[in-house]
Amino acid sequence: MPWRLLRTVGLVPAALILTTIAVAAERGKSAGPSEPLLILQIALLMALGRGLGEIMQRIGQPSVMGELLAGIILGPSLFGWIWPEAQAAIFPKTPEQKAMIDGIAQVGILLLLLLTGMETDLKLVRKVGKAAIAISIAGILVPFACGFALGEFLPDALLPNPQERLVASLFMGTALSISSVKIVAVVVREMNFMRRNVGQIIVATAVIDDTIGWIIIAVFSLASHGTLDIASVAKAVLGTLAFLAISFTIGRRLVFQLIRWANDNLVSAAPVITVILVLMGVMALITHLIGVHTVLGAFVAGILVGESPILTRQIDERLRGLISSFFMPVFFGLAGLSADLSVLRDPSLLMLTGLLVVIASVGKFGGAFVGGTLGGLNARESLALASGMNARGSTEVIIATIGLSIGVLSQNLFTMIVTMAIVTTMAMPPMLRAALARLPMNEEEKERLEREEFEKRGFIANLERPLLAVDESPNATFAAHVAGLIAGMRGLPITVLHIGKHAEEQEKGRHESHEAVVKKAAETVSANGDGNAGSIDVVTRTGRAELGETIADEARKGFDLLVVGVAKVAAAKDRFDRKIEDIAATFDGPLAIVAAKGKHLKQPMPDALNILVPVSGSAISKRGAEIAVALAGSGSLRVIYVATTRDKGAQRGTSRGLSQETGILKDTSDLAARYDVDITTTLRLNRAPEAAILREIDTTDVDLVVMGVDRIQADHLSFGGVADAVLRQSKVSVLLVSSGEARQAPPEKA
Repeated sequence: MPWRLLRTVGLVPAALILTTIAVAAERGKSAGPSEPLLILQIALLMALGRGLGEIMQRIGQPSVMGELLAGIILGPSLFGWIWPEAQAAIFPKTPEQKAMIDGIAQVGILLLLLLTGMETDLKLVRKVGKAAIAISIAGILVPFACGFALGEFLPDALLPNPQERLVASLFMGTALSISSVKIVAVVVREMNFMRRNVGQIIVATAVIDDTIGWIIIAVFSLASHGTLDIASVAKAVLGTLAFLAISFTIGRRLVFQLIRWANDNLVSAAPVITVILVLMGVMALITHLIGVHTVLGAFVAGILVGESPILTRQIDERLRGLISSFFMPVFFGLAGLSADLSVLRDPSLLMLTGLLVVIASVGKFGGAFVGGTLGGLNARESLALASGMNARGSTEVIIATIGLSIGVLSQNLFTMIVTMAIVTTMAMPPMLRAALARLPMNEEEKERLEREEFEKRGFIANLERPLLAVDESPNATFAAHVAGLIAGMRGLPITVLHIGKHAEEQEKGRHESHEAVVKKAAETVSANGDGNAGSIDVVTRTGRAELGETIADEARKGFDLLVVGVAKVAAAKDRFDRKIEDIAATFDGPLAIVAAKGKHLKQPMPDALNILVPVSGSAISKRGAEIAVALAGSGSLRVIYVATTRDKGAQRGTSRGLSQETGILKDTSDLAARYDVDITTTLRLNRAPEAAILREIDTTDVDLVVMGVDRIQADHLSFGGVADAVLRQSKVSVLLVSSGEARQAPPEKA
């Protein structure tokens, strides 16, 4: 570890400590709350927590361990033991001062659960659901039984209410049986095992564990007075089931609509984040009114936000930065402050803590291993699963904090559980790495990983919000059909923007037609088994301002593809129509310009498309091929590569000279094969690529040409001479899929 980093980690908190002591001295003996002291407490927890978190990450541990250790160092375990007066001055136990920072920590709990919910991949759970559920049940029951038995035999001195041992035992069983999905997911992701079969099962099982755990903990919050009222628990369980049922049906749709409405209609800064935080608060209050803990509402809110099909990356980045830099160091730092490890100097407590670690580890490890075996995993896979599920991490600390706050855990028992969480979490990464490194990969899994890796880099896989700009022409209807096929591939929400001259007069009639065309095309994709278009959402808008202003207003809403279908596309002298020019000038993202010709003017909603896609091996060419594969469906796909005679390798006519070209064609064939699309490949030699493409159109039965094209820097919209020639001279429909930014035109070759 570089000495510079260690010096920084040490000097900053030291300066803050001295400053805080000075502020505390000025306050004298006043018992009133101090805002400057609160600010310095937060700054101290953040500085030391983030610094130690950095060190933890560099040695292969999760950063949350550094934040927890920061609290332990600043608390009675170390700083309070070395210099108790200074520690008491910095973190006084006066109720008013403690309540101020505790309030921030409580908000931090909700935000942590919101982020955890956003990281919960329900699709992954559904994919490996049967095995994961079986493993999760076994992985919970065994450690739960161990924890419950331990609670029944704990000395009375460790319990806040010895006469209510049953509640404490149930809480202990729950605390020992839950894994930290955040820690598990981070380690599995860092090892590039997230998409491996066993990695998916590990994460899915942790998700189910977490979900069950939060429900149980939420119900146990009823035991705040040390008793367990059966009627209240039954009411809470029924209320929780109703809350979950409504959330994952009506709630999922409502959250998506709220996020889109805020993004599209509010002009204030970060309106979506505000809506999400309000939503989190409302759902937390609902669970509180039901009679269970607020963490469940925040967790479910996070799942619904993560399932929203738009803006997920932007939301995640903004929230993660706020939570990671502010709330996590404060919350976990306070948890460390509450844990007085100095009590472990008592041999009996130290022995009990060691016993707790052993029971927790053996119970979880054994339960997960047995569950993995019953779930169909082999011994090595079950070993990896058991190693991963033993990490308690942040989840255990949150559970212990809740238990302490509602009076189920004593201070000493809280310290023991936090110690167990630290030990199991720090032991998990090296154990999981060793177990996963020994897992071989079979051929089927290898093929799936290659396909998923390709799709992850693809344009369609990262598409979230297409925008369709149309007028009332037949070309607009064909463009709506094309946009519906693209959106239907992944069930994407789409906005239809009418920009015709008679937009307001056409609003009721033509808008409904375009919406119907988009939905019908998407349903076609769903019927072919190529997507999940049943959930496709179509919104229609009318452009009431000047065209450029209308497109600019929409572009600010985060659309990542604009499909354009207007009556006139090309104008004279290698120029696009003025309307196309105005649209392109105000939209910086990728464009898909549709030009319907031939039979598509009479039948703009064909049952199938016979597509020709020219490829060159460039990134934008691959994007065009990907769009073509998405559109092909039950039709056909022809791929042509034109090796110009200006290429020296092609002039030689050798197989070595054409190896690059055949490799490009093979890449496109592999892409089509992944989507079960029939493909024909053609390699042509021609000095003029446009001539070869046009000849291919004339001699085959294709009815649509899809070209990936780069924007060329010029005083007008240009995609180069080849694209212009194909657009103007083709007898069949053309779809130009452009890059987002313009590039300088390449020099003409001699």
